[in-house]
Amino acid sequence: MSDKAVNREFARRVATIRKARKLTLEQASLVTGVSRSMLSQVERGEANPTLAMSFRIAEGLGVPIAELVGDSWGGPLIEVVARDDAKSLYRDSDGCRLRTLSQLRTEKDLEFYELRLEPGASLDSQPHHRGARELLTVAQGEVEVEVNRAIRRLTPGDTAHYPADTDHRIRNDGPAPAHCYLVVTYT
Repeated sequence: MSDKAVNREFARRVATIRKARKLTLEQASLVTGVSRSMLSQVERGEANPTLAMSFRIAEGLGVPIAELVGDSWGGPLIEVVARDDAKSLYRDSDGCRLRTLSQLRTEKDLEFYELRLEPGASLDSQPHHRGARELLTVAQGEVEVEVNRAIRRLTPGDTAHYPADTDHRIRNDGPAPAHCYLVVTYT
């Protein structure tokens, strides 16, 4: 990829992330320590930021610098979370096994998990960030989802959508193990 193409992609990603975070150029300047006019030039592709400036921009926007450069420097096109990757195991205790299926760098926007619950086990969660939502699909077994005292039973093939910015619980009170997929989104 040419230097110009890398610069254009960097500029596009900075602008996209800043706007997704609902930051004005002035607000972005405050959190990054980069002047408003320089940020504007970077976003228009008119400035070629130094590595230190790129790092400040990434840190201020709350993203890894790799998210700003993406695969423009030859990163893998297809990333895999291997079934036996110990780093992907988030929890494995008390009959609850939660394994992350998403790349760690995406966890500011989206989390994707495989959830296995033995009979009687539950995944009790405290509130996530404001505006967070969960989508839970049951592949095998049965579970109950409880949010603010509302309870719904799910069977194989069912998907529940619910707010995750309040206390919530997924419980297997059935006789067989449950196998589910859980997606957490942040707005």
